[in-house]
Order: sequence, then structure tokens, then C-alpha cells
Amino acid sequence: MSHSRPPSLDPERSRLLQAIRRLHEIIREAVVQACETTPLERLSRVAQEQEGDTIYQVDRVSEALVVDFFREEVAPWAPLLLIGEGLPDGGRVLLPQGTPEEAVRWRVILDPIDGTRELMYQKRPAWILTGVAANHGPETGLHQIELAVQTEVPLVKQHLSDVLWAVRGQGAWAQRFNRLTGESAPVTLRPSQARSIAHGFAMLVRYFPGARDELAAMDEEMVLGALGPVRPGKAHCFEDQYLSSAGQLYELMAGHYRFVGDLRPLMERFLARRGLALGICAHPYDLCTELIARELGVIVTDERGRPLRAPLSIHPNVTWIGYANPHIRAQMEPQLRRALARRGLLEGAG
Repeated sequence: MSHSRPPSLDPERSRLLQAIRRLHEIIREAVVQACETTPLERLSRVAQEQEGDTIYQVDRVSEALVVDFFREEVAPWAPLLLIGEGLPDGGRVLLPQGTPEEAVRWRVILDPIDGTRELMYQKRPAWILTGVAANHGPETGLHQIELAVQTEVPLVKQHLSDVLWAVRGQGAWAQRFNRLTGESAPVTLRPSQARSIAHGFAMLVRYFPGARDELAAMDEEMVLGALGPVRPGKAHCFEDQYLSSAGQLYELMAGHYRFVGDLRPLMERFLARRGLALGICAHPYDLCTELIARELGVIVTDERGRPLRAPLSIHPNVTWIGYANPHIRAQMEPQLRRALARRGLLEGAG
């Protein structure tokens, strides 16, 4: 459950947290304004094809703000390495310019818009994501993030927007911002306490073409293994393909989802048997706020049930599974492992 008491932080971390929240507010305002004033055809135009993802014109609205903000507002008192898809210099920007990588205090990984495809078509909110870890060298990973902020970019027709943040070991906080009044108020987020996925939302991610048939088959096996045969005229559980890893984490945090598994990286071997290539997967910047979910009580693991440890880089593909609570994990994790083992998808994984 989200807390009301403020986090206990040293002055530098406190200043860093406040700066990131301010940046998120600036990005939120700029992106909403762009969505209000720019035709869909322009926002959805491909700006650049990159190795890990496609950059759309709407992404450029937020990316343009990020480097300048950190250069001017943070780097003078906290040297950092900025990491993110679409940023200059291959997604790694050292600030202040010329600072040796080993001399930076912080590694800051971000995604200025996670959920671009949903937002540019005004179907669902997107999210601004930032995770901060002390610099432990190139292998600094998701498990070492100690501050995280996640901000909702609302639809044009939506006047409320949530802001979430967490400090490792201290809990998580959330506020709801009202665009009409400019006011913010605390909001309580609580993951589902249900003991089963029955009558709840539970699914495997299969956003894009590639291995959707096999992922759907695994989903069927897992649900039937957990709940037994479908009764005539009844629905076992429901699914929802929110095209945003952060959005799916939010749904777990808010009690809307009970189970979600993103197994796309594991499908590479399966696709190779078909002579096909693996498409887009989640990357560390998509999951840099999973700390918030964990601090709220959501269980987030890799395919072997371990904490996520991917390095803070734009390149790795990340498999992740989210369980709303230990009861859901006890119900679904054995089903997941059996489905993967049956297909030989755990051999050598991780």
C-alpha cells in the first residue's frame, strides 16, 4: 500500500528526486499539449528506426527536453550518466560533458514515453519513467535502482494523472494530479489481495506478431492448469494487452491485474526453429520503475523466479513476470515453469 509519510533521504538524493519529479511534470505538459495540437498523422509518423525500437514523432517531444534539463538542473551538482533510447551518443550521455564514466555519481535510466503507440492514437495513457542507481560501473543493474519515478501522461480527454515514486527499502508514494485545477492529492494504490486469478485479469504479453500463436497456447495451458476446464457459459479470467510495460506494472500496483508475464525474449529459440527473427522486447528502460511495484508489494521476477538484474543499458531484452501477491505466485509460477519446460525454453535461460 502506498504511504503518506515522506521518504527519509539525504539532501542530494532528496534534491535529485524533486528534480526528476519536476522534469516529469514538464514532459507531461509538453506531450499533452502536442497531442492536443498536432494531427495524429504527424504524431504517428516514424522519426527513426533503432535497433531496439521504433522512434515516433511523439517521442521526439519528450526526448528534446531530457538532456538539456539534466545538463542544466542536475549535472552541476551531481555528475551522472544518462541512459535511454533515443538519446544522443547511442543512448549514453555523460554530464557534465567530458566527465569520465568512472567519476559519475549516478546512473539515471529513463524512458520519456513508455506506451507511445497507445498514446499517439489516444487509446490509453503513456508513462514517463526514471530510475536512479549509484554508479557501480558498467554492470550496475535494475536491482540496484534506489529511486524511481513514474508519471502518467493522460489522454487529451482525461483530466486526472497519477504520479508514483519509491525509495528502495522505504516504500512507495502516489499522488493524483488534476489538470483542470492544477492540484495534487495523495492516492492509495494497493495490489490485488485475491488468492486466485479466477474472475480477474491474468495474461501473457503478446502485443506484436511473431510468436503470438505459441504464447496464446501457453496462456491457455497455464489458465486451464490453474483453474481447470472452462464451464459452459462462464469466463475463467480475463486478459488485457496494454502496450506498455510500465502501464502493466501500474495495473498490478492499482489492483487491476493479478498476473502478467512478458516472455518475449524466451521465444527467440522457438522462432529460430521456424526460421524467424525475434521482434521487439522489453528493455531495462521499460522496467526502470519496477522498484515502485515491489515496494508496494507486487512480486516481480525473471523466468526463474529471481529478481530482475539486467544492466542499465538500452540493449538487453528483459523477461519479466509480475504477481499481485504470494497466493497468485503460488498458483501461477508452477504453471509457467511447466509451460516453459515443455517447450525447452528454460534451458540455458538467464
